[in-house]
Amino acid sequence: MARQVSRRTPEESSHDPAAVDVLKRIRGALPDLAPSERRVADIVLADPAQAAGLAISALAERAATSAATVLRFCRAVGLTHYPQLRLALAAAAAHENALGGDRPALGTDISADDQLEDVVRKIIYNEVRALEESCAGIDIAELGRAVDAVAGARRIDIFGVGASAFVGQDLQQKLHRIGLIAFIWTDVHAALTAAALLGPGDVAVAISHSGETPDAVEPLEAARELGATTVALTNFPRSSLADGADIVLTTCARETPFRSGATVSRIAQLAVVDCLFVGVAQRSFDVTATALQRTYGAVQRRKRPPVRRTPSGG
Repeated sequence: MARQVSRRTPEESSHDPAAVDVLKRIRGALPDLAPSERRVADIVLADPAQAAGLAISALAERAATSAATVLRFCRAVGLTHYPQLRLALAAAAAHENALGGDRPALGTDISADDQLEDVVRKIIYNEVRALEESCAGIDIAELGRAVDAVAGARRIDIFGVGASAFVGQDLQQKLHRIGLIAFIWTDVHAALTAAALLGPGDVAVAISHSGETPDAVEPLEAARELGATTVALTNFPRSSLADGADIVLTTCARETPFRSGATVSRIAQLAVVDCLFVGVAQRSFDVTATALQRTYGAVQRRKRPPVRRTPSGG
């Protein structure tokens, strides 16, 4: 008896996690793609719905490459053949449409002709999507390992430069407020010096959107060589930073050229940092609550009392 093949609509396929996260996997694979494969990825990410309707030869022509390259691209993002990519893209586009609302087109950057209202819509939309996709993509097991490591660490050293340094400072301040010994290093010389003093029982956390920033990669590798537990926070799980880490936490941010100053990626990183911090704080809930109350009270007394203004007489 012949086996019946179930054919799903894109809307039904949009509930398949493997289909929904195809765009995340493509973005995560970008650093490892050959230039010709990267052109295919750019077209697919710019308009998944339109790409889903293209024959392999048509997609290859638009990317100025060959059908064989498109097939290599499919395998690079974990798909076995081109029809699987088309179905996954259609599902991802259907998932986006199901969210509803007045949304900018996927992959669109801010242009010189955009009105301020359009700028606001695009920024908020991309930041919300980065948070939603980062939440969906968090590996809970990896996050749990990071929480265990940080909660039980003798000391925690955090490495990050540029926009990632601000995220590192946020994590350091949070950990310090609940009584953990945590340091943030934003200069590579200071970071390498700090890493040289780490060992078993210590934790090193490095933050880099690209995962290829030497000032974050090198201190993390040095800390790992000395036996410290290393944690990477990056957008790209195949990056050099991820390769040098025992634990990898990933974000999913759609940075575009105009926002290369890390607006969307910073929001996603801060969300993951909050998840890590709250997980650590829960491990000693009563002690944490007391520490937060004491540190809150320490700064509250610095605030000026409100000035009561009386209405002027008529």
